[in-house]
Amino acid sequence: MDIVHIAPPWISIPPKNYGGTEIVLYNLIEEQIAQGHTVTLLAPGDASTSARLVSFLPQALIEEGVPWYAHLQAFYHLYRSVEYISGQSFDIAHLHLSSASDMYLLPLTQHLHLPHVMTLHSCFPFDRAGSWMGDGDKYYAHWLKTMPMVSISHQARKEALPDLDFLDVVHHGLPMHLFTPTVKRPDSYVAWLGRFVPEKGPHLAIKAARRAGVPLVLAGIVDHNVPNAVRYFQEQIEPEIDGEQIRYIGPVNHEQKVDLLSRARAFLNPITWEEPFGMVMIEAMALGCPVITFSRGAAPEVVRHGRSGFLVKDVDEMVACIERIEEFERATVRAHVEGHFSVQAMAEKYTHVYRRVIATHVRTRWSRAHAPSTLVPFPLTTTLPLRRDDLASAAHPPSVHFPTAETEVEPTP
Repeated sequence: MDIVHIAPPWISIPPKNYGGTEIVLYNLIEEQIAQGHTVTLLAPGDASTSARLVSFLPQALIEEGVPWYAHLQAFYHLYRSVEYISGQSFDIAHLHLSSASDMYLLPLTQHLHLPHVMTLHSCFPFDRAGSWMGDGDKYYAHWLKTMPMVSISHQARKEALPDLDFLDVVHHGLPMHLFTPTVKRPDSYVAWLGRFVPEKGPHLAIKAARRAGVPLVLAGIVDHNVPNAVRYFQEQIEPEIDGEQIRYIGPVNHEQKVDLLSRARAFLNPITWEEPFGMVMIEAMALGCPVITFSRGAAPEVVRHGRSGFLVKDVDEMVACIERIEEFERATVRAHVEGHFSVQAMAEKYTHVYRRVIATHVRTRWSRAHAPSTLVPFPLTTTLPLRRDDLASAAHPPSVHFPTAETEVEPTP
């Protein structure tokens, strides 16, 4: 299959230290290529990928110091990307809705004749900046309802706007060979890793570690483009860092993250919002590190209580579970990710989604081209062939003349 991805232009692919959507996209593309697909990535020029890279910006916008609310270059990237794929013959275009500027893809692809699908990586509303929240999402509702969508969790689908065309839920997956534990036995500390914002709960992780009497290692980024995040770190996190029980080691790259989580007794995830997935939870578990998380958002879909970690309701329960962390076999924790969150399973499920989108696209074009003649009922099939020239036989009786996806058909007057 010939696949094209339009990436958000903000964070490098793969990310240098933090970027949930970007690491998922990187892993997906590498696995799609490994499974024999041809992949093109439309992303800024500093991306590192095995795919064919097409760029309209030299560097990811955050790397250039562009603040999140400055959308001009982001719009340029998305406009040129849609313009580019409109003149190509890809089998499927995969779009990614991660931050506010990605919403521009909805009107830009309204008349796109190429089969396309969008993954919802974040949560509504997208019309927000810091603590401010607007109602601009409603102006995009018409386009959203006609866009084939994939959700990254059942929770994210539940929290989305009503009446969206969700085709499936595809959980994130990891390339397990890149997550090999660096030690056989962990150290004494617990860990927290992520963006320093209140909803990620690092202040609550500090509180739990202090009450449990265990050392805590914090790692991650302070987004200096977000004043509220800087103020939060300076006022609620920095005063707690003593270099002994509470340590902050700064942002970490992949190798440092693997070592940090391999050595951690547990990963604390006291989130205060309905997080749509939580990539760091499966990264920790892949390294055998049990996760103790507040039971919010997609956490109950990701963590199996009592087998790969604990689901708790508050700091009190988190403290109690820290004391029980030795109950887990780290090999069993890792096996949970191998069985449920592999990159191979993620890529295969997306391939199934792509086939559905392509088949629907072909049937719709055929129906329009042959209207108002009587339509032949289309039998449902559980699987569709990979090649486009076989889509007709999968969706229609052999006796019906059916144009393939590569045939341009003008509607009958």
